[in-house]
Amino acid sequence: MKSGRKIFSEILRVILLLICVSLIAFILVTKAPVDPLVSYIGTNSSLSQEAKDEISEYWGLNDPLPQRFLTWADHALHGDMGQSITYKRPVIDVIAERMTYSFSLMFIAWLMSGILGFCLGLVCGLKPGSIFDRVCKTFCLVLKSAPTFWLGLLFLSVFAVQLKWFPIGMSVPIGKLAEDVTLGDRLYHLALPAITLTVVSISEVVLYTRQKIIEIRNSDFILYAQARGERKGQIVRRHILRNIALPAVTLQFASFSELFGGMALAENIFAYPGLGTATTAAALNGDVPLLLGIAVFSALFVFAGNLIANILYGVFDPRTKEAEYVK
Repeated sequence: MKSGRKIFSEILRVILLLICVSLIAFILVTKAPVDPLVSYIGTNSSLSQEAKDEISEYWGLNDPLPQRFLTWADHALHGDMGQSITYKRPVIDVIAERMTYSFSLMFIAWLMSGILGFCLGLVCGLKPGSIFDRVCKTFCLVLKSAPTFWLGLLFLSVFAVQLKWFPIGMSVPIGKLAEDVTLGDRLYHLALPAITLTVVSISEVVLYTRQKIIEIRNSDFILYAQARGERKGQIVRRHILRNIALPAVTLQFASFSELFGGMALAENIFAYPGLGTATTAAALNGDVPLLLGIAVFSALFVFAGNLIANILYGVFDPRTKEAEYVK
């Protein structure tokens, strides 16, 4: 009974979230100064006014905003999110194609920032005040204050332009046929954007893990364990890692929204053909269907991250389940 109520609550939350995101995104996009008709036909178009009126009628640009939104919502519920003005393809196909690139980039950065950030935070928390801790803390604070696009441009100019360790951009070598592109080529072009996004995302994980470990080390049960004669390795395995697991998982999955935003900037800097570059192109061209589709997809992506974190609460800390049943 409790599980059914929980599932119904989550379904209701995601429905309300999608409605709010769709409505707000639709209003913001349609009120933007970019004219989708001009973006579609071009500024120097020689089309007659009758042809322009037919195009506006086809895209529903002359309908009132409430009617346009309801029409879009009705089609979206049936799996049709419209035709992208920018790419002249269905929005679903554009998102599916671009997401394969973006997912690879985000997954590598998410995994590496989580593992490296947790390990560095663990070392800093176990040895606070050491040279390594001070250097790592200063480095993370500098990273938190540095914009993603600035770091991306810095890495691009140093590692791609000057040192020539990585390609300047794109996801595959320029001029190479698709059937000739190897997995090594894709990973080679993915490396620098992934490194940039990892470096951008790692500072918060390091600082948060470090602070939580310091708090746990100063707690009463750690002092009690030390008084019982437990060795440092036993304290780390039995008490510190177990108590830091839940906050670490929470932070990692809650970072989906920041990771999504950083991915968009990194893709535009490195001309990586993912959802970030598609969002920029759609915004410049006033591509309402594609922007709405990306907004809905990003909301689902962030919601999925928070939902997974909530599910893992009970795995790492059964007391959360007990608290729900007590209520």
